[in-house]
Amino acid sequence: MEMTMTRSEEQAQKAKSAKLILLFAMVSMTMMFAGLTSAFVVSKSRADWLKNFELPSAFYYSTAVIIACSVTFYLAKKAIQKDNRSATTGLLFATLALSILFVVLQFVGFGQIVSSGYYFTGEGSSITTTFLYVVTVTHLLHLAGGLISLLIIIYNHFKQKYNSTQTLGIELGAMYWHFLDLLWVYLFLFLYFFK
Repeated sequence: MEMTMTRSEEQAQKAKSAKLILLFAMVSMTMMFAGLTSAFVVSKSRADWLKNFELPSAFYYSTAVIIACSVTFYLAKKAIQKDNRSATTGLLFATLALSILFVVLQFVGFGQIVSSGYYFTGEGSSITTTFLYVVTVTHLLHLAGGLISLLIIIYNHFKQKYNSTQTLGIELGAMYWHFLDLLWVYLFLFLYFFK
């Protein structure tokens, strides 16, 4: 006897599979950043490690901004679950604006580091600033993936692909964005406390 799935069962299976794939990807990224932060801890014992290095003030602001991104993305997901398209639109655009501000603040932070006389490469660089640069740029590269997915979500939202019964794209985007948020908060706290 052959069993066939209903449309809603197919959608539920697809959602479960997509979330599982995203979860595996996030675990893989977590392992990569664990490796980078482990290398940071090991390198801290080097004689040329900067003991008095302070994180730039822009990194503090960018941390608040990326947390706000997670809040607006969460609210966008809740709004579409209630079929509130206009609120979803505003919240998705707020998330996009905040994410762009996060990237800008990261580069402002790099500028603050350089203006303090610390460089990431070359003769004036140190292992401390080079590690900081590698960790933050690697996070920014992952954030670029989040920005691309956010733009696709906004496009699909305007194509009316999301409603209270079809939220998979927004759910996946929100999952990844919350991961990026938690990852940055972890990296920020790590860099703040393990100078």
